[in-house]
Amino acid sequence: MPPRPPRPRPQSRSPRPRSRSPRSQSRPPRPQCGRKQPSRNPLRAASAPYRQLFDIPGTRAFTIGNLIARLPMGMFSVSAVIMIAGTRGSYALAGAVTATGLAATAVVAPWTARLVDRHGQARIAVPASAVAALGSVALLLCVHYGAPDWTLFAAYAGTATTPNTGGMSRARWAHLLKRDTARLHTANSFEQAADELCFMCGPVLAALLCGALFPEAGTLVAVVLLLTGVLLFTAQRSTEPPARGRTDAGVPSPLRAPGIPPLLIAFLATGAVFGSMEVVTIAFADAQGHRSAAGVVLALQAAGSCAAGLVYGLYGLYGLRGLHGALRTTRAVERRVERRYVLGIAAMVPLVCLPLLAATLGGGLVAVGLALLVAGMATAPTMVTAMTLLQHRTPEGRLNEGMTLAVTGLLGGIACGAALGGWVVEHASAAAGYGVPGVAATTALLIALATASHPSPASLEGRGPSGPSNA
Repeated sequence: MPPRPPRPRPQSRSPRPRSRSPRSQSRPPRPQCGRKQPSRNPLRAASAPYRQLFDIPGTRAFTIGNLIARLPMGMFSVSAVIMIAGTRGSYALAGAVTATGLAATAVVAPWTARLVDRHGQARIAVPASAVAALGSVALLLCVHYGAPDWTLFAAYAGTATTPNTGGMSRARWAHLLKRDTARLHTANSFEQAADELCFMCGPVLAALLCGALFPEAGTLVAVVLLLTGVLLFTAQRSTEPPARGRTDAGVPSPLRAPGIPPLLIAFLATGAVFGSMEVVTIAFADAQGHRSAAGVVLALQAAGSCAAGLVYGLYGLYGLRGLHGALRTTRAVERRVERRYVLGIAAMVPLVCLPLLAATLGGGLVAVGLALLVAGMATAPTMVTAMTLLQHRTPEGRLNEGMTLAVTGLLGGIACGAALGGWVVEHASAAAGYGVPGVAATTALLIALATASHPSPASLEGRGPSGPSNA
């Protein structure tokens, strides 16, 4: 058989280029892993830490109730002064009555807070608010029907049982976020901003009600808001910290805990900054012939503090995130917060001197108002870190009592600062009175520097202020 011819080898085909469809060409490239995409809404991204706080069930409800109950705190004293001075014609009597109520609150408030920690917020806050409301109503009736002056002192002293709603709200955040230092810092920043907002809007609302309706309107509305807010707040039982009962009998009082007494003295000096600034600003506005604008000027200071507190909450979120994982000790967290506290007071000293500079250089009320706006920006960050430091140093089970002691120190400082500022204004000038806040802030800084690095009971036991740490 003839041999078969060899088969021709197939020629190698060159690869045909693949044509991309228009759909594949228009598809955007996939983002690389690990690279964070920019947010389309910067405002939404910036508010994300605060929105995450209120994603926790029950937090929105108790916050709304607490804000309603906290607003009257800035209304009672202003309403009482306008009501008493308007009907009795004596600002001296009005000031003495409100000072008596402040002194009674300083004595009674820590005992009320101790009962709240021991028996629960709902069981104590509601009857305590009812007693305080009866005291305000009694003051209103005594003023309206012309009762003797001594009855005004007795009635207003009955309002000393008003619970520290801001402290109870912070205690709830500490209970819910006891293992999350960063978010607890953000919650404390929000609470401080809420304080500034209430003390900014409360006096304005009180003055508006007393002037537009009748002198007793501010006190009456404040009583209704207090009772309504406390009832709404205490109705949220799911977020309430557990009552300690008598188990805290062997726990030392916050007054004897390491590092708390000097911190309370610093609160006293810080309160003197606020009290003197308020009185001196009213006197300066009166000297400029614009006494009615004093409330607006003081509102600028509160607005600056409110804005700084919200911004500082975002900074604290990123500055404290991962701190437990990196340093592993509660003491390291406390030392970081303590350094921020000292830096906050150090920044407050030159800022609170700006109104003095504006007033002595011949600046008018507008210049002083702008200086107060800037000066207020140091208030909230300092108070946020101070409250956080207090939480770390307060023994477990006494958190609300420790917070109330801090508020009592602030109130005492406000009273002393107001008296000292008024004395300087009377014996020197309104412009010279702005030196009192600078002296008080410097005193607070010296106290903070001299008493830094005190170990807390929580760090000595290796746990946080409200429970075990992540270590």
